[in-house]
Amino acid sequence: MSDLARIGGPVACLGLAVLLSARGRQNRIAGLGFAAFGSILLIVSLAPPQPLALGLTIGGGVVVAPLLAALFRREPWLVAAATLGFVPLRVGLLGHQLLVPLYAVAAGAAVLLAWQLVRGDERSRELGLLSVPLAWLVGWTGASLAWTLDVHEGAIEILAFYVPFAILALSIARLPWSRLRVQLLYAELVAMALAFAAVGFYQYETRDVFQNPKVITANAYAAFFRVNSVFWDPSVYGRFLVVALIPTVVVVVRGRSARAALAASAVVVVAWLGLLISFSQSSFAALLVGVVGIAAVAWRWRALLAVVAAFAVLAGIAAGEPKVRHSLVHHTSSGLNSASSGRYSLVANGIRIAVNHPEAGVGVGGFKEAYAKRTRLKGKEPKLAASHDTPVTVAAETGVVGLALFAWLVAAFLAAGLRRVDRSFAGRVSLAAVLALAAILVHSLFYNDFFEDPTTWGLIGLIALAAPRRVPAREVRPVETAAEEPAPEMIAR
Repeated sequence: MSDLARIGGPVACLGLAVLLSARGRQNRIAGLGFAAFGSILLIVSLAPPQPLALGLTIGGGVVVAPLLAALFRREPWLVAAATLGFVPLRVGLLGHQLLVPLYAVAAGAAVLLAWQLVRGDERSRELGLLSVPLAWLVGWTGASLAWTLDVHEGAIEILAFYVPFAILALSIARLPWSRLRVQLLYAELVAMALAFAAVGFYQYETRDVFQNPKVITANAYAAFFRVNSVFWDPSVYGRFLVVALIPTVVVVVRGRSARAALAASAVVVVAWLGLLISFSQSSFAALLVGVVGIAAVAWRWRALLAVVAAFAVLAGIAAGEPKVRHSLVHHTSSGLNSASSGRYSLVANGIRIAVNHPEAGVGVGGFKEAYAKRTRLKGKEPKLAASHDTPVTVAAETGVVGLALFAWLVAAFLAAGLRRVDRSFAGRVSLAAVLALAAILVHSLFYNDFFEDPTTWGLIGLIALAAPRRVPAREVRPVETAAEEPAPEMIAR
């Protein structure tokens, strides 16, 4: 079945690349068809050897997807609401915690997209500046499955993350602009964050953590107690709260209503306390980037000067501490590795893997296998080789080409999001989305989960939706209501 996966992965991702970047309707229909065909090959390659189970899986998708497509056609914004609502819902499958409910949403969105294209929808490159770099990155990553060291892991990566989440990002970017719907989506985000924080407070009070045995064991021996709320990992829980905190801070700083700012401030306090008991350093680093970004937009150079001064003071205090000074002067690789919970060793060896395979890398999903071979890990120990840094993983698995495409994508989403940071509602949405995505990127430097997080792809779609864009003249726009704001101004890309 590995040969089937080596064919299906490249076919699916190259089809996605065409769907994301092509301008002709016929080409996009063909791209979507190839993405579906490649995905079926991946499903067959990963499915258990029971024909009945495989048939039920494919049959269930054939039945459910059209029903969801009909529902999404009636209320398009349910795609975004369901994507956000199902973020924490994971199911243990194929040795991973997979977002199974989201795959049903993506299947329904794909059927709706196919129906719209066949009916004559001429829109193209809905992701704007992100369309071409994302298409190239997805296509190259899928092609690397042909030479990966671990076909099984690579097939899961493509089928469980790249294919469905790219469809969701595209579907969100195609939504009809509605101020009311965006506000409802933000209300859903805040409600989820407050509920998850409440669960975290309960766990911290009762010293009872759900799901993850590794966290339970670590809490038994650690000097502090970490909570994970409804998520598998405390860092993932912390990252979700950061994604909720950033737009809430935007409401406080850039909003036009004092009452809304006051309510948002209360949300910030509760969510920050929930983040605190996750003890996720990567999440606090991500939040810092988001807050600094908001301050820089609101107060320009004065904010940057304040940040530099704060860092200088903290650095001086740290350097004056004898233990810290000793660590800085007499640091060793083993000390850095211990202080970073093993991440230093993972990153260092990941860089060496990338250097040894500079052109094309070891293939998508091949990092763990390459790390195990390099460090001679055996048996169950390769689980210790899981990467913790997205850029290093991209470089190791897809080579210098993949790393360059990743850098292009980052530059594109920053340019797309920051070119509209005015005080209009769309400007505030764009600012919140791009800073939340930047925060996830920073988080992925310590916890490799950038492309595996559906929030990443949802924010990509939201950035494109809020950006100034050109709409074909024959496209029918929805009637504006008093609760809605006109769509971003129409300009040629």
